[in-house]
Amino acid sequence: MKKLIAFLSMWAAAAVMAADLPVPALIPAPVSLARQAGEFRINAGTSIAVQSEELDAIGQDLALRLRRVTGFKIPVLKASSNRAALNRIVIGLRADAGLPADGYLLTVSRQSVALGAATPAGAFHGVQTLLQLLPKEVEGDAVARQLKWAMPAVVIRDHPRFGWRGLMLDVSRHFFSVAEVKDFIDQMAKYKFNLLHWHLTDDQGWRIEIKSRPRLTEVGAWRVGKVGRFGSFAPPAADEARDYGGFYTQEQAREIVAYAKARHIDVMPEVDMPGHSLAALAAYPELACEPGSFAVNAGEPLLVWPVGGHLSSLVDNTLCPANEKVYEFARQVFSELAQLFPFEYVHMGGDETARNFWAKSEAIKGLMEREKLPNFNAVQAYFVTRLQKIIAAEGKKMMGWDEILEGGLVPEAAVMSWRGLKGGIEAARLGHQVVMSPNDFVYLDLMQGDAVLEAPVYGTVRLSKTYQFEPLPEGVDARRVLGGQANLWTEQIYNQRQLQYMTWPRALAVAETLWSPKEHKRWEGFVPRVEAHFERLTAAGVKYAPSLYDPAFKASEKPPGPLMVELSSEVAGLSLHYSFDGSLPDQFYPAYTAPLAVPKDAQQLKVISYRDGKPLGRLMVMPVAELRRRLAAR
Repeated sequence: MKKLIAFLSMWAAAAVMAADLPVPALIPAPVSLARQAGEFRINAGTSIAVQSEELDAIGQDLALRLRRVTGFKIPVLKASSNRAALNRIVIGLRADAGLPADGYLLTVSRQSVALGAATPAGAFHGVQTLLQLLPKEVEGDAVARQLKWAMPAVVIRDHPRFGWRGLMLDVSRHFFSVAEVKDFIDQMAKYKFNLLHWHLTDDQGWRIEIKSRPRLTEVGAWRVGKVGRFGSFAPPAADEARDYGGFYTQEQAREIVAYAKARHIDVMPEVDMPGHSLAALAAYPELACEPGSFAVNAGEPLLVWPVGGHLSSLVDNTLCPANEKVYEFARQVFSELAQLFPFEYVHMGGDETARNFWAKSEAIKGLMEREKLPNFNAVQAYFVTRLQKIIAAEGKKMMGWDEILEGGLVPEAAVMSWRGLKGGIEAARLGHQVVMSPNDFVYLDLMQGDAVLEAPVYGTVRLSKTYQFEPLPEGVDARRVLGGQANLWTEQIYNQRQLQYMTWPRALAVAETLWSPKEHKRWEGFVPRVEAHFERLTAAGVKYAPSLYDPAFKASEKPPGPLMVELSSEVAGLSLHYSFDGSLPDQFYPAYTAPLAVPKDAQQLKVISYRDGKPLGRLMVMPVAELRRRLAAR
């Protein structure tokens, strides 16, 4: 009896100790995590064991990562079971664990690590969590022998909330190499994304080889190269070289698909039509409604969005729904795409179709009369219906942006809702599958801080707003919502470093929303984990935006009083120090406590954020004239 009491006392003491131990900063947050006393140390005798051949690649990849930074041999062995063994990381499949397909059970003790999953995908996701338990240096390339390579003892049971956890990469506006796309996939995999939506065509470039239509890449993949604010460039001159761009051969596309698949990521191609098709028309002008000369857009003004009206185009950029050649073209394109991309869905775009040139077209008028189409929404619906049949004939399901709802939705079509959640809610109500991707929460091309510092885009979505994204609105049938994704359009993204900067850390917020239980989401708990992952991103050589440390500015004025400025921060505990006299503020300058009265002759307000005596944010320089401009525009 005394021995039992002693054992129970020791167990209780260990439980109390474990409750007081720090919890690892995991993103996305797991379904459940129990911290235990102790840690597992990787040393020269550590090995990895995999239970089956289908897990071998996962074990080999983990071993490679660990060898690279620890300098240890880390052999990969075959295990007869998924039971823990001394000084070993065991990866196995567990049909008895009651885990969903992508779920896993990770148990780390002083003696061993056991990772069990229902499927290889679940095991792969578990390995990503395991790596996050290790020091941040695991993300680097240098051997750190002096480091204690240890992970805390934990029991983690985890599985995703949604099956569709996507990021969209636009490679049309600016082309990214095969290596850069692979790097994007690598970063996705670390945070349990499983779908790359690859936006391959648009007005600014056609990026995928179609062998039956060679001019798509001979002509449509190239344009005049310009640098500056996209959408405001002067029209290219006739003698300017069309040598900026590029495309992926079919072999390269297969290579990227295979690379993603090895990381349990599917690739969904998008070929945007009937709008956003100027690159295709430059190659094959006979696909337009009216004869003309077309050129790939280089960033000069193209689309016009009138307030309260339908957008128009300065140049016809639409494939003609009344032109039978268009449907033969689509058949050829989607037939070849179907052979390259095994994923069940193909995205046909369907967004932002300007109709002002349709209004002038005799062919469109004839189509409307012949098919009894009452308006241009019905014309687009006619096009989408025919396209769906072409895609279905290739054994694929069709997805389109929420504009395909206009004029009546094709019964078999799935909808990606980007203009807020409204389109997705309506499509789900009508019985269609939906992916939520609202621009006001998850458009990663939008500025993430103040426009005085960010590359100029038409809107702003800060990290805290992205974290508020909820893909399943109240009252919507959960069976209709496949999941969600964030979209990275690249008009203003010229290189890989800016691509990374715009993606992270907002993609961390999206990853957590799509994976973690809704009830686990808490902004105050997310911020310190993001800060920990800033260090991991730095170790990986990935650029990120520190915009959550930057203040937001709000101007107000009640004449005859002075112009007032209110500062706010996404992060609690920051001290905002400021100056109006042109000098550079630091922690010894006045700290913001209440709205500031702008001195009559001041030209600039400079602000920087500190915490515990250390600068965190960037120096923000806000012209007083800009504050007045914003106030007048409200």
